[in-house]
Amino acid sequence: MSDQSITTIPARAQTLTVLRYMSPREPILMLPGEEDGYGTRWTLSGQQVQPAIAQYLMARGLIAETGRTELGARKLTLTTAGLRVREDGIHWWSGLSLSEKLRVIIFG
Repeated sequence: MSDQSITTIPARAQTLTVLRYMSPREPILMLPGEEDGYGTRWTLSGQQVQPAIAQYLMARGLIAETGRTELGARKLTLTTAGLRVREDGIHWWSGLSLSEKLRVIIFG
């Protein structure tokens, strides 16, 4: 990951955690809100995903809609680019020392 791409990722450690937990069986669910987008929620395995992270993943084309649930929630799964970013992120994270990981978790 280049330094420029790292600085644009919101909450890097949390974003990588979201990417690591995603799979075809565990998509992000986008629960619809009002017409103007107010109230929209994103969840993964029942836990809320920060809106900034979900919007970042969608804007970068790392996740895409693959259908809807019976209740109308949109299912968002990793794209090919998303899979590549996840693998690069895991490789990047494993190369960090403990103090570097703590710095990323605390300061983003």
